[in-house]
Order: sequence, then C-alpha cells, then structure tokens
Amino acid sequence: FIAKPCALHVGIKDSDPYEAPPNDILEKVFVSITKYPDQKRLEGLSKQLDCDVRKIQCWFRHRRNQDKPPTLTKFCESMWRFTFYLCIFCYGIRFLWLSPWFWDTRQCWYNYPFQPLSEELYYYYIMELAFYWSLMFSQFTDIKRKDFLIMFVHHLATVGLITFSYINNMVRIGTLVLCLHDSSDFLLEAAKLANYAKYQRLCDTLFVIFSTVFMVTRLGIYPF
Repeated sequence: FIAKPCALHVGIKDSDPYEAPPNDILEKVFVSITKYPDQKRLEGLSKQLDCDVRKIQCWFRHRRNQDKPPTLTKFCESMWRFTFYLCIFCYGIRFLWLSPWFWDTRQCWYNYPFQPLSEELYYYYIMELAFYWSLMFSQFTDIKRKDFLIMFVHHLATVGLITFSYINNMVRIGTLVLCLHDSSDFLLEAAKLANYAKYQRLCDTLFVIFSTVFMVTRLGIYPF
C-alpha cells in the first residue's frame, strides 16, 4: 500500500517481463542442461528446430529474464526492511540516550541479574525478536536469493542470541548490541532502494556512508 506507490513515483515500472514463447525442446535444455548455451549448442538447436540462431539466443535471453524477480518486488521488500531498521534504530537511540549504561557500559552489570525490566526496554526487545522471526519465515515467500541458507542461519542465530540474552536478563548489554547493529542496516537498505530507482550517485554516496558506519560500529565500537 505504501512501498508500491513510492516505487512507481521514482520511475520503477509495474510490468511483467516478456515471456518466451512455449517450446518444449528449448525449455528442456534450459531446465536440464544450461541456461547459457554456447555457440555449438545453439547451432545444433538451430538445425534441430530449423530456426535462426539469433532467434534461439533471444529465446534464452527472454527465458532467463522471465525467472528474474521484478525490480518492483525487490524495491518493496527493501523498503519494508529500511522502514523497520530506521524506526527501530530511532526508538533504540532515543531510549538508550536516557539510559545510564549507554554512557557507562559498567552499568550493564551493576546489580546483575537483579535488574528491573522497564516497559520501553521490553518493547524494544520484543519488536526486534518479532522482526527477526518474520525475516526467517518470510525468506520462504520472498525473492529467492543465492545467500538463502547463509541468511537463514544468520536469522536463526540472531533469534537465539536475543532470546538467550532476554532469558538471562542480559538486556542492558543486549540493547547496546542491537542498536549498534541497526545503525548501519537501514543505510544498506537505503542504498539498495536508490540502486533499484537508478539513482546511482545517491546509491554510491549511501554505500560509502554505510561502509564507514559499518566499520566504525562493527570493527571499532563493538569489540571495545
């Protein structure tokens, strides 16, 4: 309801790719043998089908494009993640700014494990946990990516760590870790949105900012 109109506004077209005309022989080659036939195979198919090599090349190109996810779908998925990461980061930084352990990490362990669980902290944890549960399951319905298994394990590990820290009341240090990670995630999704919209200069700028924030937070602040 929101992401799609935004995508259309920045010039992303709502159209399906051109479908290759049905051909059982070419489809069998495409599915079972190769999606990128070499010249020798193209010539063999040309003789078998009594068809021009150029037309067969076009068929394979259209067939490959047919399996590619539409840019509109990728834009909508990234916009959802961008919106959550940005909102949860703003919520987290606003909450932590008033928390003593944000300025003095020794406060994370003061009187542990008998530390009160405030309402703001509870909702922060629950929203993060619910989001990563949703990411883990939505992978099966979202666009299939090459790093599917890696991201599935990543989301599973994240859910496990959030749950473990909550059960053991390590929520103070946990909020710092969550906020630290969220600080760069929304920048990456913003760069993806700019790339899908073909705003290359904006995409490059956002990616440089993302890389800088990522290195500072993950390689500098986090180990400290």
